[in-house]
Amino acid sequence: MKKNNALLLSTPYIVFMVIFTLIPLGVVAYYALTDPATGAFTLENVKNLGMYMPVLWQSILYSLVSAFICLLLGYPVAYFIAHQSATAQKILYMLVMLPMCMSFLLRTLAWVGLLQDTGIINDILETIGIGRLQLIRTPAAVVLGMVYNYLPYMILPLYSTIVKIDHRLIEAAEDLGCNSVQVFSKVVLPLSVPGILSGITMVFVPAVSTFYISQKLGGTDTVLIGDVIERQFKQGNNPNLGAALSLVLMLLVFVCTGIMNRFGADDEEGGVIA
Repeated sequence: MKKNNALLLSTPYIVFMVIFTLIPLGVVAYYALTDPATGAFTLENVKNLGMYMPVLWQSILYSLVSAFICLLLGYPVAYFIAHQSATAQKILYMLVMLPMCMSFLLRTLAWVGLLQDTGIINDILETIGIGRLQLIRTPAAVVLGMVYNYLPYMILPLYSTIVKIDHRLIEAAEDLGCNSVQVFSKVVLPLSVPGILSGITMVFVPAVSTFYISQKLGGTDTVLIGDVIERQFKQGNNPNLGAALSLVLMLLVFVCTGIMNRFGADDEEGGVIA
């Protein structure tokens, strides 16, 4: 009886997943493995992926760098929030989430206004005597846009993990003679590994498939795999090839999710104390 009730309650979720996840995945796989002219089965689209491997590796590199920077910036912020009072935690948590309520496009365009050759930052640099610099249309500008847009995705899972760490473990480590550095390296950091893995995954996955950030903040040599996919569909060159590239990205997402599930411990248990 309980099993039937559980199945009945999960039916809306199953229907939602089938309609909005499994069917779209099947459509992408169909177009990726068919000829655009005849609709016959072919592996030609998959074979053509080789010419875009440099772009894919560049996208992965940018995404990993962005995730690493987000980790360096987000961990201290999450640690600070987790050690505040309950009221302060709610306020700071809301402030972290606040930029996510604004349009992704507007947030990116705001950086265009700041970094462009006649933008605010260059105006300030010229005023203080440094002169105008090439801030936009550079790889650094693309990474900056990724870090700014996806930093909350790193802070939130880190905070959720750190705030659950049992304070008695920290007190026990201090009673055994550990200083603050040893407490952090041997207790806090290992127990926050699930949050680190979750944060890296949540930053890497959207960053590796982004295209708007690279178009607005990058130059002609900062083409990412998302740009290539968008061109294949939007410009009508070869949507089947775009589907094949999308399929590769989806497989990459599945691999990242699998790694996170494999090596990330349960949130309540945390990681392994060294």
